[in-house]
Amino acid sequence: MAFESLTERLQSAMSRLRKKGKVTEADVKEMMREIRLALLEADVNLQVVKEFTKNVRERAVGSEVLESLSPAQQIVKIVNEELTKTLGEETVGLNKSPKIPTVIMMVGLQGAGKTTFAGKLANYLKKNENARPLMIAGDVYRPAAIDQLKVLGQQLDVPVFDMGTDVSPVEIVRQGMAVAQEKKNDYVLIDTAGRLHIDEALMDELKQIKEVAQPDEILLVVDAMTGQDAVNVADSFNAQLGISGVIITKLDGDTRGGAALSIRQVTGAPIKFTGTGEKLTDLEVFHPDRMASRILGMGDMLTLIEKAQSEYDEKQAEELARKMKENSFDFNDFIEQMDQVQNMGPLEDLIKMIPGMSQIPGIENVKVDPKQLARQKAIVLSMTPAERENPDLLNPSRRRRIAAGSGNSVVEVNRFIKQFKESQKMMQQMSKGSMPAGMDQMFGTGVKGKLGKMAMNRMVKKNKKKKKKRK
Repeated sequence: MAFESLTERLQSAMSRLRKKGKVTEADVKEMMREIRLALLEADVNLQVVKEFTKNVRERAVGSEVLESLSPAQQIVKIVNEELTKTLGEETVGLNKSPKIPTVIMMVGLQGAGKTTFAGKLANYLKKNENARPLMIAGDVYRPAAIDQLKVLGQQLDVPVFDMGTDVSPVEIVRQGMAVAQEKKNDYVLIDTAGRLHIDEALMDELKQIKEVAQPDEILLVVDAMTGQDAVNVADSFNAQLGISGVIITKLDGDTRGGAALSIRQVTGAPIKFTGTGEKLTDLEVFHPDRMASRILGMGDMLTLIEKAQSEYDEKQAEELARKMKENSFDFNDFIEQMDQVQNMGPLEDLIKMIPGMSQIPGIENVKVDPKQLARQKAIVLSMTPAERENPDLLNPSRRRRIAAGSGNSVVEVNRFIKQFKESQKMMQQMSKGSMPAGMDQMFGTGVKGKLGKMAMNRMVKKNKKKKKKRK
């Protein structure tokens, strides 16, 4: 995930401050120097770095902060607030037309991920708004672009309008808009051509498409891996087209993440979504406060909760809670849970969303091997239905058979069964309301702890409301 080295540097700068009982102006100055270097190394725009460090320093050296009972916590809170402000302060949703269709035009350089994003957004709108989008294939220059969009359309069961590569993109958009009106699609997603660089011909074509489509949104898709160039591209597109929002793709790559921290400040256009992987579900609404929390290593419980809620329906959750309480959680449930957790994204990214986890030494090196999970799944699938429901049946001869059937050693099968039984005990303990040893310390104290606890409280309130409605 992006920001890892930045998170490490910022945490290091602030942890030194936390160790001091009394914080002086010189301590703040030293911390700000570290933060400034960390941001510049992360490829954040120089002007943005200057403004950010100036704002933090001015607020942090105030007497009400330095003379407070917990100055270090106050300063961490200030850094968090200023980082949120830099990222855009509030979550900004899609602009919607008062009458259908809402027209969304995707623009950006070649290779930024516009076509893939069009598919992800169509999937997001179908899933979250029960929408009926139409995608228009307006990139006639890249031979595979139209085919790629059609394949995505087939996967998602979303219609794609195209006229091949011999018709001008402006005419394709004009006729596609007419089809959307006729079919009463509530969203139109226009995929446009990109170039390796910004040129006059590209901009003229995009301006003509804008005139024909009258889009409600012009979303600039930028590749996080291009670093500082992404900011220059955003600035240029904004000056010539007037973009309404930014999409940052490939935030899961080995990137320094400076683009995300700079684009909002430089262009004034809000970041609306981030792409965090190759799957069509790997799209996240951009929440500045949550991203700031992640960058500072404070976790992101709200996004983790939302991911879980999108994968689990209420009946499943209640059934799981019942099984945990009765200690009847079996290997069939294990497979189901494993599949759902994997659908939420890489496990190492989910772990880092838990407040306090990023403080654990070596957590950034944790990598969950998908092959290991596949081996565990193979062990379960090599069991008989009776064995999956009742782990107590697994005597040595049965374990040898399972090992042979799953391509694992008996030692691996034994280790897996032992881990499963320990998990069963822990689940039963949690279902009775007592946290296993160390778990109650998970959130920690200070701002980090408050954020985690606030997230949990919000989830509890939400669940109470749901129960009231059911009654």
